[in-house]
Amino acid sequence: MKFIYVSFLTILFLAITITGCDEQSIPGADYDPEAKLAALNITLPTPPKPVANYVNGVRVGNLIFLAGKGPRYADGTEISGKLGQDITIEKGYEGARLTAINQLSVLKAMLGNLNKVKRIVKVLGMVNCNPSFVEQPKVINGFSDLMVDVFGEKGKHARAAIGVASLPRAQAVEIELVVEVYD
Repeated sequence: MKFIYVSFLTILFLAITITGCDEQSIPGADYDPEAKLAALNITLPTPPKPVANYVNGVRVGNLIFLAGKGPRYADGTEISGKLGQDITIEKGYEGARLTAINQLSVLKAMLGNLNKVKRIVKVLGMVNCNPSFVEQPKVINGFSDLMVDVFGEKGKHARAAIGVASLPRAQAVEIELVVEVYD
């Protein structure tokens, strides 16, 4: 009888391990995006309101699809211009980082707490640039770097960084993303 009990516990342990109850599915003590934002001296603004007929984000199951946002400061001004023409890579990077802060404010409004983020899944970064500009990844790194700073390994994501001929209000970047959340 003792052998059967030990075997049952072994099977139960293996079943839990195989079905995905691992360290990545349960936030650890070191996973606190809210504390990381505070350590970076970042205060999230009120989420920007949509400028047309759409919503900031849609949740489907455990995924949130966030609409594209741009580099808008809390006072309403934006980083605008065309990379490779009007603004530098450094200014574009700053714009992508500001966009990350705006997207985090939307996420927090939707979830109540950023600790509910399981991982950043996919990012689409659009850079307003002239046709000869080819440094889009360096610009969108402003977004990606902040996601990793805030979420650690869970902030690493799949990404596309593309150049476009124009963006609304001539903003320098627009970025959308997909986020996986805990139930």
